[in-house]
Amino acid sequence: MHGSADVYQRGEAAYYARSFDGRRTASGERFDSNRLTAAHRRLAFGTRVEVTNENNGRRVVVTINDRGPYTRGRIIDLSRRAAEKIGMIRSGVAPVTLRVLD
Repeated sequence: MHGSADVYQRGEAAYYARSFDGRRTASGERFDSNRLTAAHRRLAFGTRVEVTNENNGRRVVVTINDRGPYTRGRIIDLSRRAAEKIGMIRSGVAPVTLRVLD
């Protein structure tokens, strides 16, 4: 585990469709599915979050740069690259644990 980060939130993650590439995020930067970024409803832009896929234990660190997800039950939307790193491309959604890093 990284530092003394405690569990911030548990829930379901999904990832952005390719059609979002190039669109502006809520933070003003352009979305790039190859970067390790994510959308969260409350965490500040620039916050680094470790996302653990509860199905396989794989982890990825992402930077929050957008707002969302707006689908009920979901807590984070990942870039495609982040979703690949934790092995959730085929399933599309996965149960995850979020830890905010300092």
